[in-house]
Amino acid sequence: MTDNEALTEDQVGDRVAGLLLAAGGGRRLGGRPKALLEHRGHPLVEHAVGALRAAGCARVHVVLGARAEDVRARAALDDCVLVDNPDWEQGMGSSLRAGLRSLTGTGARAALVCLVDQPGIGAEAMARVRAAYRDETSLVSAAYAGVRGHPVLLGAAHWAGIAATATGDRGARAYLREHEAEIALVECGDVARPYDIDTEADLVHLE
Repeated sequence: MTDNEALTEDQVGDRVAGLLLAAGGGRRLGGRPKALLEHRGHPLVEHAVGALRAAGCARVHVVLGARAEDVRARAALDDCVLVDNPDWEQGMGSSLRAGLRSLTGTGARAALVCLVDQPGIGAEAMARVRAAYRDETSLVSAAYAGVRGHPVLLGAAHWAGIAATATGDRGARAYLREHEAEIALVECGDVARPYDIDTEADLVHLE
């Protein structure tokens, strides 16, 4: 029997923490932090936290960087653990390292990692990836027509290795490439659209 088979839904929620990377400064958006872009009447960071909660994550850590104080003031992030990343300008890798570090010692056995600028990926896709958790050695990724994307679930046994290779904007990509044979792919193309809000042209995706 696997670890996951012996757990209740609530216990899986405790063991799989949501980790939202929301530190980016929106350089190609004229310096507007992505966390504060409006989508369906709320900042993107609120939208993403709500999706993680709806997907079953009882614990959600949010990594902030650009205009972190404005994000704290304008977004309803109650009951989230807010993690400041003073090195956010170094890229996503620094935020991933900060987020994983914040989860160390919390009892979380895996992190469900989501990006704040992907509002087309909602609770249903997140829940599918989360449900594939087995134990702390799990590596799971959403797939879109078979192509790996977000969210990804990173078991705690991998956190040190990921942190050692997460530099610049690569995040966990280098580590996941090296461990591709271990990754369980979960198709999500029928329930999510994996676009990024990177440029002015991408703002058409916001509602």
